[in-house]
Amino acid sequence: MALRVVGLLIRQELSGLANKPSVRMISTSRGPNCAKILEHSPNAHLNKTLLDRYTRLKYDPKYVQATYVWIDGTGENVRLKDRVLDYVPKKPEDVPSWQYDGSSTYQALGGNSDMKLVPRALYKDPFKAGENDVIVLCDTYQPDGKPTASNHRAAMQDAYNRTKDLEPWFGIEQEYTFLDIDGRPLGWPVGGFPGPQGPYYCATGAQNVVARDIAEAHAVACLYAGVQFAGTNAEVMPAQWEYQVGPALGMKCADDLWMSRYILWRIAEDYGVVVTFDPKPMEGNWNGAGGHCNFSTKPMRAENGIKAIEQAIEKLSKKHDKHIKAYDPRGGKDNERRLVGRLETSSIDKFSWGVADRGTSVRIPRGVADAKKGYLEDRRPSSNCDPYAVCNAILTTCLLDE
Repeated sequence: MALRVVGLLIRQELSGLANKPSVRMISTSRGPNCAKILEHSPNAHLNKTLLDRYTRLKYDPKYVQATYVWIDGTGENVRLKDRVLDYVPKKPEDVPSWQYDGSSTYQALGGNSDMKLVPRALYKDPFKAGENDVIVLCDTYQPDGKPTASNHRAAMQDAYNRTKDLEPWFGIEQEYTFLDIDGRPLGWPVGGFPGPQGPYYCATGAQNVVARDIAEAHAVACLYAGVQFAGTNAEVMPAQWEYQVGPALGMKCADDLWMSRYILWRIAEDYGVVVTFDPKPMEGNWNGAGGHCNFSTKPMRAENGIKAIEQAIEKLSKKHDKHIKAYDPRGGKDNERRLVGRLETSSIDKFSWGVADRGTSVRIPRGVADAKKGYLEDRRPSSNCDPYAVCNAILTTCLLDE
């Protein structure tokens, strides 16, 4: 009798819970509010070990597979295609230029669509079997030789050429979110939400962390490729992560960020997981995703360099609108959803700065303020920013007064 009473009470309690909104920890269990993770992702169900049969095949080592990677007309996605070389390239200039169909990448009309790929940076390929296989990061040009609309690298290269004596360094903090194939953040329950933010940042435990395998595979692959990879951590929103690239001199940080994004997309593809760099993938009281840019020059790193840092911040304060337009691929429209003056962001409408304050446009880290030299952190760039456009805006404002 006692057991039947207990059973009745449990059923009544469960019945009451069923009528409440679904709020739960990250879960992969089956139930009315939780679909099987990656259930509808085709790549997640392919047998990846079959490829090993072919990657073990030996061929003449003089042949090198070169994967050309470039930014398409969206300004936030990349495309790629492979070609075989019969020699081992040592630098970008050793790799031939190539063409592609710009009418299929939102960069041209069909009548005159042969666009040019110019190699700019070379990386070891963590995906191909050949020990000399490479990834070739390219920028893009129209048939008349002018940069395509999404080629912001050319402008940054020009700005860097005019400021290289000041030895500008950049370091970028790239946030991103893992999604299931249906667009839900990976591991989130269907029709509900995980528990509130708090336990997920830099967390451990299966109830708090999703897809650490991918984040750690990404770190190793970037280091192998030659990306100046600095670190990674789980972020504030569940299924959100961050990694850092740099600090690096000149063009390298922006080149490396694009390459690290490509590598992340490719690894997640193997797992059947979607990676989004959208700056606000979930509406409501959930943190957005940024691409915070750390910037330093030789005078900033010198003794009492805090004066040069403050001078740069003063210049940034006068060009707020210019930078907002440059800091996401839609001229500020994406950042309107993210820079709302809360959830560790500043207001998109007003420039602000402070020491150790993550609610400002520009932050001076506490260690920099104490040392009175170092760098500044511009927290405004969105996670889907073009790093070339971001770095170019900072160079032209802070060092060229443009």
